[in-house]
Amino acid sequence: MSKFDFDLLVIGAGSGGVRAARTAASQGIKVGIIEDRYWGGTCVNVGCVPKKLYSYAAHFAEDFKDAAGYGWTVSKPEFHWPTLRDNRAAEILRLNGIYNRMLEASGVQRIEGRGKILSANSVQVGDKTYTGERLLIATGSWPFIPEFSGSEFCLTSNEIFDLPEFPKRFLVYGGGYIAVEFASIFNGLGAETHLVYRGEKPLRGFDEEVREFVTAEIKAHGVQMQLGCEITAVEKQATGLLVKLNDGRNLEVDAVLCATGRRGNVENLGLENVGLEVNNKGELSVDSNFCTQVPGIYALGDVVGGPQLTPVALAEAMVLVHNLYSSEAPRKMDYKNIPTAVFCHPNIGTVGLGEEEARKKYPAIRVYSTSFKPMRNTLSGNSSRSLMKLIVDDASDKVIGCHVVGPDAGELVQGIGIAVKAGLTKADFDATIGIHPTSAEELVTMRTLTRN
Repeated sequence: MSKFDFDLLVIGAGSGGVRAARTAASQGIKVGIIEDRYWGGTCVNVGCVPKKLYSYAAHFAEDFKDAAGYGWTVSKPEFHWPTLRDNRAAEILRLNGIYNRMLEASGVQRIEGRGKILSANSVQVGDKTYTGERLLIATGSWPFIPEFSGSEFCLTSNEIFDLPEFPKRFLVYGGGYIAVEFASIFNGLGAETHLVYRGEKPLRGFDEEVREFVTAEIKAHGVQMQLGCEITAVEKQATGLLVKLNDGRNLEVDAVLCATGRRGNVENLGLENVGLEVNNKGELSVDSNFCTQVPGIYALGDVVGGPQLTPVALAEAMVLVHNLYSSEAPRKMDYKNIPTAVFCHPNIGTVGLGEEEARKKYPAIRVYSTSFKPMRNTLSGNSSRSLMKLIVDDASDKVIGCHVVGPDAGELVQGIGIAVKAGLTKADFDATIGIHPTSAEELVTMRTLTRN
């Protein structure tokens, strides 16, 4: 009989923690999981799931407008924030129940409360202490707000979904994917929307052509880009929030969302009790087997840095559990060619290398790109355009990057992600018959070289 309460004690019931707990328990491992707030983690509660629901809602205004060109007469549509907010809350509550039932059905013991590590084998939750042969830290990340006067009046993505009233004047501070997504959402729902970012264009790290194209499209959709500037102060006034910028301008809005990055969720976790240190982003260092500097303590997901994506945490959890409890050959996590999407308006889907990265890595590349008005927009009069781009290693002819900007880009790139992961060539793409008439057929009909 084990001297520990659990074989595996997981701290954090997000995507990675839940997947690790359930997978281990299915193999007969005795597992406990500790969570103090969000069963299902950031993604389910205050991340990708509710954000995608709000993104869907934000598209309807444009859809109603487009319908006229197709012969539909739509009376003046009205948006009701409480309906969206409350329906989303009910859906998240339903998903929470599913997560809890899945854990219980798999034999995992759920422990409510904040876990504090006491030693390499013990965790305190409230007035109780639980022991585990191995500990897994899967506490995720937490929104970060920079320090400036009045920063306490700013919201984060944790609170933005449950605002009591819809902000008619909305400001997003930041230039990452979360920032551009929420700017698009609130703009689409009818708010006068500003995006304040210190850089020349948002989405640093993405392909430069994609960044330029998306910036222009977001502007065309009505988001007011305040680029090359920062917030110096926010003052609360009777009529709203006065946002002061470092270029001397002032903007009055009803709500300010700080989408200025995330840090590892390690506060009051007791890392100091076992000698674990984090970097300046609150992230833990782990080896290829997700073991920290302390033998027997593992970590995965957002709290170890890397791509902050739900499917990445799920994959890491599968690798970890396999390596800990399977007699088969050990596995390693492969972070290359991970497809991802940004649900701004228009959507971005991407897999593989951007053009700038590819030029650094390969002696010679070929670039094929095209921008066009989707067929859906021809009768509607909608001026929105799409972009499609393939990057090819000239020596091997392999497609090493694919980038799509347009409706449902994420849905499209998931399939292309398989092709890029499999190492298919441009000749393979060219030999594939397109589906006509679709936007996606552009990816197999681009024959004219854009540049090399």
